[in-house]
Formats: sequence, structure tokens, C-alpha cells
Amino acid sequence: MLTRKQLELLLFINERLKEEGVPPSFEEMKDALNLQSKSGVHRLIVALEERGFLKRMANRARALEVIKLPESHSPSLTSKKSGFSPNVIQGSLGKVKSMPAANDGIPRAVMVPLMGKIAAGVPIAAIQDHTNNISIPPEMLGGGEHFALEIKGDSMIDAGIFDGDTVLIRKGDTANNGEIIVALIDDEEATLKRLRKKGESVALEAANPAYETRIFGPDRVRVQGRLVGLLRKY
Repeated sequence: MLTRKQLELLLFINERLKEEGVPPSFEEMKDALNLQSKSGVHRLIVALEERGFLKRMANRARALEVIKLPESHSPSLTSKKSGFSPNVIQGSLGKVKSMPAANDGIPRAVMVPLMGKIAAGVPIAAIQDHTNNISIPPEMLGGGEHFALEIKGDSMIDAGIFDGDTVLIRKGDTANNGEIIVALIDDEEATLKRLRKKGESVALEAANPAYETRIFGPDRVRVQGRLVGLLRKY
């Protein structure tokens, strides 16, 4: 699955190639997608190349070839007027559902949607897939909506969060300073980091000295939820 930004860039490059025979410049791509920097364009191009949609030709400036387009995609993904907003979680999760109660009347578990993987390291494309459901002990949950994510990476190991763990997230768009959150960066990258607010800036802090703290303007980071639990298989 492509993120909205990846799809928009792919279609923009394809249209420019059809109209003019040459791909757009990085500056044109940055402006067309309303990105903050050319590095954001580079990340999108790398992601599209890794997924087999684009090919960069060596030793040629601005040399991009569209290999393929998605077989089908929603028109809403290509229309900026559609109101589509990329998110770690698309749509409504609904309230978590309890499994049938045991003989003592206490629910045995609660079913929570597992929404794919989240980066605890280098950010990956925003997560949007509901892969399956997992059962969670009811005492791990409070009020509100919850979802689960599988950890990929090692940037939070000093907080006891390891590659392959499953984190339980309470969905929400606010968090307190110092809480571990699911952060969406530039509407295209998702990562699990500790939130540090410094004036008007937002810092995403790793729990591993091998990773640097990343600092963003307040308009570049959106909170998707905060960590409330952890599951691990041995």
C-alpha cells in the first residue's frame, strides 16, 4: 500500500513525463506536494523505488522512470479537495469488544485491532492496515479506543521496548511531555518515540544513545496515540 504522499508524487511524475517527456525537478516536486524540504521528496522517491514503482537511472540528472502504477486506487487519494487525511489509523476503530465472560462473570479478554508495524528506529511509511485482532487482558485497558502495533527497530530499547514486541496504544491526538507516543511526521512517516516539548518545537526522543533526538516544528508532527501497554513473546 502506498501512502497518500507516495501516490501523489508517483502520479505527479507520471503526468509530467507524459506531458513534457522529462520528470519534474526536486524543487517542483517539493512545491507540488507541499513538503517542507527536498529531503522529504528524496524519502518518497526511495520508498517508491523500493516498492517497484519508480526507477532511478544512474549518471543522469533528474532521470526517473515510472515502472508501474497501482492497479487500482481510490479517487479520493488523488484529490486534495476530498478531505482525505493520512493517518496511522484510517476510519473509526470503534470500541474494543470484550470476549464472552467466564463463569465468574469477568470478561476473559478484549479484542483489539492490530494495525501492522511501527518504527522504533528509522521512520517507516505511515501505517494504515488492520491486519488482524489480538486478545488483551481487560485490566490492561482503560477508557477510550485502543489499537496494537508490532515494533520494528531498536531505538526504544532503554525504555524496555524491543524489536518484535507488540505495543498497546490508546488512540488520541494529545499527550503529555515525556510520554511515549505514536507520532506521524509530515503526514507520511510513523514512529514510536518519547515526546519532548521545547517551546514551539516538538522533539521526538529515542531511548537508545545510538539514535539522535529529532526536532520538528509543531505543524510537522501529529500525535496518534500514547503507549499504555506492552506484550512480548518468549
